[in-house]
Amino acid sequence: MRKRDQLLAAPLCAGLAAALLAGCGSGDDEGAGVGEPVVMGMTDKIQSIDPAAGYDPGSWLLFNNVFQSLISFPKGGTTPQPEAAKSCTFTDTSSKVYRCKLQDGLKFSNGDALTSKDVKYSFDRTLRINDKNGPAVMLAGLDRIDTPDDKTVVFHLKTPDATFPMKIASGAGSIVDRKEYPADKLRTDGEAVGSGVYKLDKYDDKQAVFSVNGSYKGPAKVKNSGMTMKFFDSQTELKHAVQGGKVDVAYRGLANKDIADLDHAVDSGRTQVVEGDSAEVMHLVFNMKDPVVGKLGVRKAMAYTIDRASLVRDVYQRTVEPLFSIVPAGITGHTTAFFDSYGSRPQPGKAEEALRSAGVQGKAKVTLWSTPTRYGPDTDAAMQELAQQLNASGLFDAKVKSVPFEDYEKGVAAGKYGVYVKGWIPDYPDPDNFTQPFFGKGNVLNNHFDSSRITGSLLPRTAAEPDRGATKKDYREVQQIVADELPLLPLWQGKQYAVARDTVSGLEWTLDSSTVFRFWEISKSAEE
Repeated sequence: MRKRDQLLAAPLCAGLAAALLAGCGSGDDEGAGVGEPVVMGMTDKIQSIDPAAGYDPGSWLLFNNVFQSLISFPKGGTTPQPEAAKSCTFTDTSSKVYRCKLQDGLKFSNGDALTSKDVKYSFDRTLRINDKNGPAVMLAGLDRIDTPDDKTVVFHLKTPDATFPMKIASGAGSIVDRKEYPADKLRTDGEAVGSGVYKLDKYDDKQAVFSVNGSYKGPAKVKNSGMTMKFFDSQTELKHAVQGGKVDVAYRGLANKDIADLDHAVDSGRTQVVEGDSAEVMHLVFNMKDPVVGKLGVRKAMAYTIDRASLVRDVYQRTVEPLFSIVPAGITGHTTAFFDSYGSRPQPGKAEEALRSAGVQGKAKVTLWSTPTRYGPDTDAAMQELAQQLNASGLFDAKVKSVPFEDYEKGVAAGKYGVYVKGWIPDYPDPDNFTQPFFGKGNVLNNHFDSSRITGSLLPRTAAEPDRGATKKDYREVQQIVADELPLLPLWQGKQYAVARDTVSGLEWTLDSSTVFRFWEISKSAEE
């Protein structure tokens, strides 16, 4: 069976610009869930089950299902709706004071009441611990949190930030029980206590077992009676597991070739390939202080030479799409600035002209630095393909070096690399999350690019604008500045895929640009 589902827009309960009001229903009548339990396999590992430390796809997958946040992204939507809160709104005109009112009768899975004190404790704890692998960086704009009563939480921000609701709707907003989690260190007993849709019953390096949390109160309607996540060491193992029925769903970790083969198979047995939207991106980053690519003409020559279409076809088997901007398609303000400036296909004449304008008379020697698996299993192959393209032009002497991720990160931070790859899975679906982390102060690129126009004017102004549609003009300018100055070169925008047995349904509601994988939307019928 072959299935490629495109996501449909789901009706939202409320808008972000004014206030978030409850009205999507409650999970109270779901009890212990309905239907068959589901088994899911993936090669991603969960780096942490403590919300103060996890900042990776595997960890946030767990957080989104075990912990509640005040607000959350609905299926198919990018505007947060009430979750643990029954209403949230900015109470000032400058997007600096955000007030939430909790629902009545909230409880953690251990029976403890969830109050405003737990909410404040959770955010304060993440910031206090400030784990290097945690989401504290997303909360750096918090000044203080007030709790005037057990159901009211008031966030005071240091600077205007209209995207704050999106930040706390992510895994960074996970609420923990203050009686269960130490205030100044991570929990290390392998247990997790939240108020989300599921309870974590068992966790080790082989699997994580979840049951439905009967005391959950929120908008989710549970369509299964439990979930087990099995962790696989290789893509081949995972592929065979789903084909052989050892898992019901394979998510995150299948090779692009395997996905393409299964998707195009005339008879794929009892499996289906489900495709959803994604805002995951991959960029080629340039160190602006490098003696070679620090020259704009060299960077422009690379932009005129690289063929994204060949990269997407030959390496990624068309499981990604060419990307021509820093803000991906489907996100507010997206443009095609790099397409407009450099075209979609190689332009040898313009490439050579740009290179010579930089004073390079022979071939420009460049090294493309990569790291295996961290940004997807095909990252090294992608860099090899780009090096071949550059060399085939006759303008470059390009080679690839791949190092383990820990060494890679140290090399980037130390400014040792001239050209290197950066993958990005957004924390929330807003153009802010594709610009501020890359071009704001203390950005993640470490490439010495600085634009006073971007950091001093455009980003602060967009952050303060509560009407996200009104930011389009400014974000278009940001994208054009980046295309002109070329601190990075966008390569591709991803898609999300899951391969499942034909007894599984609902996966289309777990694969969208919010990046929330919703266990509760997945249902399974009995094998025939």
